[in-house]
Amino acid sequence: MFHLPLRYFNSKTMFKRVKVKKGDTVKVISGGSKGKQGTVMSVDRKTDRVKIEGINMVKKHVKPGPANPQGGIESVEAAIHISNVMVVDAAGNATRVGRRRGDDGKLVRYSKKTNEELK
Repeated sequence: MFHLPLRYFNSKTMFKRVKVKKGDTVKVISGGSKGKQGTVMSVDRKTDRVKIEGINMVKKHVKPGPANPQGGIESVEAAIHISNVMVVDAAGNATRVGRRRGDDGKLVRYSKKTNEELK
């Protein structure tokens, strides 16, 4: 694929462009949490995964420390692959996301289902 050695490419140019951003409301379309909606807390472009608030909860064993002297078992969100979620538009529909030039000439994201701009 590349005709130059990999040392000529830095890791920033190797990321894919993802269509889900932090703060988006998304719907899980497959897996154990299928059908649930939540807000994106973080996006990891290197592994193509997102963490969604209140979705895909797992138990984590925490050792006692200064912040948590008791220790114990906590519930935390685990990451979901980005292909298993869809952005929810203002009307509440799960939709694909497109990009186009806005009125001011900047790229804006829009819902392919309703053809309206996403926040």
